[in-house]
Amino acid sequence: MTAALETIGLIMRFGGITATDDVSFRLERGVRHALIGPNGAGKTTFVNLLTGVLTPSAGTVLLGGQDITALNREARVKRGIARTFQINQLFGAMTPLEMIALVVSERLGEGGRPLARLDASPRLVEETADILARFRLDDIMDERISTLPYGKQRQIEIAAAFAAKPSVLLLDEPAAGVPEAERRELLDLVASLPEDVSVLLIEHDMDLVFRFATRITVLVNGRVLAEGEPADVARDPAVKAAYLGEGAHG
Repeated sequence: MTAALETIGLIMRFGGITATDDVSFRLERGVRHALIGPNGAGKTTFVNLLTGVLTPSAGTVLLGGQDITALNREARVKRGIARTFQINQLFGAMTPLEMIALVVSERLGEGGRPLARLDASPRLVEETADILARFRLDDIMDERISTLPYGKQRQIEIAAAFAAKPSVLLLDEPAAGVPEAERRELLDLVASLPEDVSVLLIEHDMDLVFRFATRITVLVNGRVLAEGEPADVARDPAVKAAYLGEGAHG
């Protein structure tokens, strides 16, 4: 079966530094996949290559079997890749309702003033309401985003990415800065997304990773050190030595 997202021999050089070193990777359809590694492993560089922020020095990026290596980030979003960032990319003066309606409106090609179109566009109303409900934002949909707790802001950012209707959703440390009590809820929401959305999670919280992921790739010094099911990765001696630490997760 064709992978949802795949890289073949991906290389990214910055002068004499090789940040991504011959990475071949497959994100299978419907999988909850985690990308882990120590600071400086090249995780964010790799995601930037997937999303078109960076152009690789060599190698290929495939989305649903189609070569997208030369496409810019806007074209990749239209093809079905959405992402979140380590730092929220939200319009603080908006409400969750306005934010989600804006993304849905743009995707439907309606643009302009989405709230002014709510009465005239049943599809916009239905899709916006469904997304707000899925991410448990109904009760705060009219609050200004900048006034909301940080955990809720992260939920809104993921909801906005999902509103673009991606086939591949890339989450760059979505739980960073989120209080412990809210982290599991956040990842549970992501884990419950429809199976036609393949998710790649970049995360440092290993408890969340091993709870969320059905497959894990370990990146060290820009290269894939190990890949497999969580239990196999946790037992890998090279992974323990390089990242998890002896005795971690068994």
